[in-house]
Amino acid sequence: MTQHLAARTAADSADALDWWRDAVIYQVYPRSFADGDGDGTGDLPGIRARLPYLAGLGVDAVWLSPFYASPQADGGYDVADYRAIDPAYGTLHDADALIRDAHELGLRIIVDVVPNHSSDRHEWFRRALREGPGSPLRARYHFRPGKGANGELPPNDWESIFGGPAWTRCPDGEWYLHLFAPEQPDFDWDHPAVADEFRSILRFWLDMGVDGFRVDVAHGLVKAAGLPDIGVVDDQLKLLGNAPMPFFDQDGVHDIYRSWRRVLDEYPGRRIAVAEAWTPTVERTANYVRPDELHQAFNFQYLGTYWDAAELRPVIDASLAAMRPVGAPATWVLSNHDVTRHTTRFANPPGLGTQLRSAGDPALGLRRARAATLLMLALPGSAYLYQGEELGLPDVTDLPDEVRQDPAFARGAGQDGFRDGCRVPIPWTVAGRSYGFGAGGSWLPQPAGWGELSVEAQSGDPGSTLELYRAALAVRREHPALGAGDGVEWLAAPEGVLLFRREPGGGGAGAAFVCAANTTGAPVRITVPAGRVLLASTEAVGGAVGAVGAAAGGVVELPGDTTVWWSAEDA
Repeated sequence: MTQHLAARTAADSADALDWWRDAVIYQVYPRSFADGDGDGTGDLPGIRARLPYLAGLGVDAVWLSPFYASPQADGGYDVADYRAIDPAYGTLHDADALIRDAHELGLRIIVDVVPNHSSDRHEWFRRALREGPGSPLRARYHFRPGKGANGELPPNDWESIFGGPAWTRCPDGEWYLHLFAPEQPDFDWDHPAVADEFRSILRFWLDMGVDGFRVDVAHGLVKAAGLPDIGVVDDQLKLLGNAPMPFFDQDGVHDIYRSWRRVLDEYPGRRIAVAEAWTPTVERTANYVRPDELHQAFNFQYLGTYWDAAELRPVIDASLAAMRPVGAPATWVLSNHDVTRHTTRFANPPGLGTQLRSAGDPALGLRRARAATLLMLALPGSAYLYQGEELGLPDVTDLPDEVRQDPAFARGAGQDGFRDGCRVPIPWTVAGRSYGFGAGGSWLPQPAGWGELSVEAQSGDPGSTLELYRAALAVRREHPALGAGDGVEWLAAPEGVLLFRREPGGGGAGAAFVCAANTTGAPVRITVPAGRVLLASTEAVGGAVGAVGAAAGGVVELPGDTTVWWSAEDA
C-alpha cells in the first residue's frame, strides 16, 4: 500500500495548531467498539462505520488502542509487528481508509505505540531465543544469567506488574525481564537499535497520516544501571506510584522523548504524543511534557480521586500548578480500558481502588458519574473519554471467571485482573444478538438489558446520559471560557461543594463561566452570579436553579451529587 500524508482538514489552519491543548479525545478499544465482519471481535471497518457517530458526539480526536499484529496475550499490548495490522482487526488498507474518513469528518486519529516491551513472538525476540546466549539480538532485550550456584534464581528481586517474578528462565539457562506478562519481554533501550527502530515506527504511522501517539508505559523504558534489587519482596507492588522504583520513571527516558519530539515536529499539522506515565507526583509527570518532550501526559492522580470536593480540589490545583511552569495543558480522565468505569467506582464507597467487583448502587453511581463528567469538562486543558461512558455504562462486575481474559486475573499478587468488566462490547441498538455490536455475538458476554443503555435507546431522549454528553461537548466548543487558560478562580462555597469561575481565554470578550459541583448527597444552598444556566447533570435542576440564577443571581439550592454550568452575565 502506498503510504501517504493524509489530507489536512480545515482544522489545521494556523489558528488551530494548538488543537491538543483543549481537545476532547475519545478512546476506542477496538476489540469492543464495533464489529464489521461479524466474527464477534471489533475491528477497523467497524470503527470506520461508526466515525460519524463520534463526529456527531462532538469529540476532537479518536485514540485507538493497539490493533497491531499480536498473539493477544495482553489485549494487543504484546506487539509482534508494529507495522502490520492484526488480521482480527483488518488490514493496512482498512487503517488507511479509517484515517482518511476521520480527517474528512474533522476528527484526528491517535494510535497507541508500545515501546517498553514487545511480544515474545516479535522476530527480534524469536531470533534471540533461537540463537542462544551471545546472540546480538539478546542485547536488545534484558537477558541475564541467574543467581545461585547454578543460576537457578532470578537476576534480581523485581516483581511483574501482573504478579509473580519479573523474570522467566530460558531453556538455555539465561533469564529475560518482563515487567508485565512473560509473553511481553522488555526492550533494553540502552541499545541504539531499539531507539532507531522506534523512530522508524513513528515515521511509518506519521506517513500514514496519524495525528499522534499515546505512549504505553512511557515511564518504564529506562531501567536503573545494573538492575539493582529493590529490597522488598512482599507487597513490592504496593510501592508503585508512591516511591522511586529502579524500573520506572528513570531520568533517562527524557532523552528518548526529546528525540521523538524532533520526529513529530518534522510533520505538518502539529502531531502530538501523550504519555501514559505513572509517577509518584504530578510534578514528576510534568517532566514528560516539557517544551521539547511530549505534548500531554495522563493525569492518573485525578483519575484515582474519589467524588469528594475535599479530595478533588487539591488534586485540581496541584495538576494545574505542575503543568503551568512547563507550558503544557493539564489532562483529565475518569475512565479507561484498565480501570473500573467511574459509574461503578462512584457507586461504591471510597478507598476500594480502581478495579472493583462490586456493582454498588447503580443509580447513585450514574448520578455521580454525570456530575463528575460536567466537572471534568469544565476544567482547563484536555479531557479524555472512554468508549461507552457517554452511555452511562456501568462496569460488568459479574462476569463468570471462566470467560475472563485479563492475563492478570490468573496470576497471583499482581493487578486485580478485573479489567474485562470495562471492556465488554458496547451496545448500539435496543435489540439484536449483540445489541448492534456485530452480527456474530460478542467476545465477552453482554448483560441482559444492555440494549436499554444503547445509542439507539438514548438518542433523542433529553434526559439521557448520551444527550448530556452531546450537549456538554457542544457548549464546551461554543463557550469562550471553556477549554481555555490554565487556571480557575475558586469562589466561596459550603463544605462538599466546588464552585469556580473561568474567564474567556486570551483576554477575549464574552461571558464568564461558572461551575458548581455538589459532591455531597444532600441539597446545599450556594450563592451564584446572575446569568443563564447552560447545563445541569441532573435533569430536574434546570428549572429551579435556572429561574433564580437568570433573574438576578443570589442564593440557589443545588441538589446533591449534581454539577451545574452557568454563563455569568456580569463578566
